[in-house]
Amino acid sequence: MKEVKKLEDLLTTGKITRRDFIAKMTGLGLAAAVSPALLANPAKAATPKKGGVFKMGLPGGHTTDNLDPGTLTDEWNYNTNWMYRNCLVEIDYKGQPTPELAESWESTPDAKTWTFDLRKGVEFHNGKTMTAEDVIFSINHHRGEKSKSAAKGIVDQIKDIKADGKYRVIFELSGGNADFPFIASDYHLTIQPAETVKEDWIKGIGTGAYSQTKFEPGVVSRGKRNPNYFKPNRGHFDEVEMIVIQDTAARTNALKTGAIHLMSDADVKTVHLLDKVPGIHSLKATGTFHNTIPMLLDVPPFDNNDVRLGLKYAIDREQLVKIVLNGYGTVGNDHPVAPITQFYNKDLPQRQYDPDKAKFHLKKAGMLDHTFKLHATDLGNFTDTAVLYSEQAKKAGINIQVVNHPADGYWDVVWLKESWCMCYWNGRLTVDWMLATAYSGDAKWNDTHFKHARFDKLLVEARAELDEKKREEMYYECQAILHNEGGVVVPFFADWVNAASDKMGYENVAGDWNPDGAKAAERWWFKA
Repeated sequence: MKEVKKLEDLLTTGKITRRDFIAKMTGLGLAAAVSPALLANPAKAATPKKGGVFKMGLPGGHTTDNLDPGTLTDEWNYNTNWMYRNCLVEIDYKGQPTPELAESWESTPDAKTWTFDLRKGVEFHNGKTMTAEDVIFSINHHRGEKSKSAAKGIVDQIKDIKADGKYRVIFELSGGNADFPFIASDYHLTIQPAETVKEDWIKGIGTGAYSQTKFEPGVVSRGKRNPNYFKPNRGHFDEVEMIVIQDTAARTNALKTGAIHLMSDADVKTVHLLDKVPGIHSLKATGTFHNTIPMLLDVPPFDNNDVRLGLKYAIDREQLVKIVLNGYGTVGNDHPVAPITQFYNKDLPQRQYDPDKAKFHLKKAGMLDHTFKLHATDLGNFTDTAVLYSEQAKKAGINIQVVNHPADGYWDVVWLKESWCMCYWNGRLTVDWMLATAYSGDAKWNDTHFKHARFDKLLVEARAELDEKKREEMYYECQAILHNEGGVVVPFFADWVNAASDKMGYENVAGDWNPDGAKAAERWWFKA
């Protein structure tokens, strides 16, 4: 019917609200024919247009932020980084590597040598043309024994980098790695001009869709459209402003009042109410994001595996998913590999809440009378998770005292310093990437101080193994080792749950980073 097509066009272009659309379809007696996908994502069919100032409300940010790509730790930082800069490789909404600053790549049969051909004519914001020299400089920033970069663990496999002319870079690895294109997409490994020195990082000079106009650490990051951006179908806004809003309620209010157009990390308990607000809709994406509760294994009493097992049995994951996530997620199994990831160990028995087993292990360790201090903050669901965990542990006679900290500075003051704390990870797209980032013995972000010779050996061998069945067996064992001996409680994998103005256009929302692969700034647009 022409009337139906007309109404659908009005909805997808934002000229009527979903409420009006449903009312008019009901008036035509066609309410049952309404597509749930159309209502869930009315922006999807909209046509991109240029213009406007896009404002995002994001958690994260610190007063010490300086845009050094090796130090980035949170959502505001990596969204800001990708607003200004690009990597060699981008991950598409299907979770697959696709060319970005590299136009193509290939490897030798043993996956030890990778050759990347660069795009020609790409300019940095300062007018310099990008060449192999810039790529080598940018990757080397994270390498070496003295490197303090959070990406050191994933670039240590690079034995040598060399240029073959101005637009070809050759990576020699210490061992084969079939996942190397994924590594080249890491948000730390953005490409900057070769002359960048320490005090210049904060300028955010890159090749990205937006060039920096304002950067106030921990407060706001603003950029204007790069007229020379090499992606003709990206970077639609005149300006993008990324505002740090730590409090979820404050982000929600900012969206409701029109102060921002997109809020990340909506409150899963009340997000359904946002769908009832005219001009606003929620978005959900499944990815690799997960909460963790890491213990420092070289600090008593967490050096005792019975203590670790007792605390793992003392948490009711299913109840946490139901209450804390309101059902927007899946239970974890005390390792960081998401169920959607290739080589996820589906055969590993799910650890269940068992107060009796928890009590057994704590008694065996002689720690039933101990008060465990769990450090948390009002970021995301940290406090809610910690408090509920504390209540669940009481059934095993385990006393967990939740110590709350200010959100500002939490990652600098608490994480990697306190012996037991709340944490979250955005996850990684491959098993090797996730484990190398946070669980290999020399990983910069090894937040449990986990050192296990067998685990590290398997990780290296699996990385180079081209036989997928053998690779699967090794990754399965790695996950089992962490599950049984590791120092991390993984309560759940949470869906990305955000909310946006109906004015926004987008399609094929990605779930690898948040929001929309942390590329909303360059992928989204205002509808006509």
